[in-house]
Amino acid sequence: METGNLRADGRFAAADDHYRGPARAAVVVAADPRFARLVNERTVQAPEAAPYRPGQFYLRELPPLRAVLDGAGPLDLLVIDGYADLDPAGRPGLGAHLHAELGVPVVGVAKTAFRTATHAIAVRRGASARPLFMTAAGIPVEQAARLVRDMAGPFRLPDALRRVDALARGRILPRG
Repeated sequence: METGNLRADGRFAAADDHYRGPARAAVVVAADPRFARLVNERTVQAPEAAPYRPGQFYLRELPPLRAVLDGAGPLDLLVIDGYADLDPAGRPGLGAHLHAELGVPVVGVAKTAFRTATHAIAVRRGASARPLFMTAAGIPVEQAARLVRDMAGPFRLPDALRRVDALARGRILPRG
């Protein structure tokens, strides 16, 4: 069975990092594109976050994400908190850099609008009036928007992204 060009029985991951204090990244892996059945999760800690550089935010986030994804196994899709590309011309964001490195489709889910990302698709979930903003690399953005709209969870932010955020912040521990 396939979901667009994605295998419904593939491995789907959501990843996030947190860099205030020691940098920490987390990943959850699911056996279905809705992220209804998590099969693995892990976190890694990096000694310190790279300094912030305007226009190069991805440089700060890539190292911890590389480290946590290195142990996640083969993936068919990655969902991240942030933008895949930053404008309609395709200026690469974090998701595009991850797509280039990993060779898998990356869906960017942003909680706030970025002024140059006028191409992002707004998706409303749950009862929230505030949308999420979808961009993608390696997958059509319309398909990415449908995927996020259909992800498990009743809230604005899908359950997998809520969980990976809490793991990256150290608020919860990975399940054994």
